[in-house]
Amino acid sequence: MTIYVTSLADMPALVRRFGVRDLVSIIQPNAQPPTPPEVEPERHYRCPVDDIVEPRPGEVLPQADHIAELITFLKTWDGEAPLLAHCHAGISRSSAVALIAHVLQTGNPVKSVKALRRASLYASPNRRIIALADAMMGFDGALVDARESMGAPIWETDPDYVKEPCRFTTLAV
Repeated sequence: MTIYVTSLADMPALVRRFGVRDLVSIIQPNAQPPTPPEVEPERHYRCPVDDIVEPRPGEVLPQADHIAELITFLKTWDGEAPLLAHCHAGISRSSAVALIAHVLQTGNPVKSVKALRRASLYASPNRRIIALADAMMGFDGALVDARESMGAPIWETDPDYVKEPCRFTTLAV
């Protein structure tokens, strides 16, 4: 199973580079991109939400129906071809999607959080999205607790650092 997390700007090139067939755009409504030609329109899930955890005027707070639809889509992913999730920067909303997708495959929040942290020091899954998913998936707080165990993102300060898309792979589920 391979899951990539990236930014809106890098998404089209990475869809082509990695042969992505399943795509999640979890980005505010006015920034939703067109479906890349390599992805069938029904395999492109759009979740039009802002990166917030409490209501703000003029912004879309992730709601239960958004996350229920996201989970329904992610359950149709076979785990064979790569899944790519993107938001604006590839840090919060899209890493929440990657964590949910991974947990759907493994059933183990702790294992999935560890895989995400190994793949990306800067991943910081949106807390509201994770809390909603935790409740819907019946983890009774285990997914929230695992997410909190990640701690704060660690930002690379090496001036020669080149950010690659976040990728984490689990060979055995």
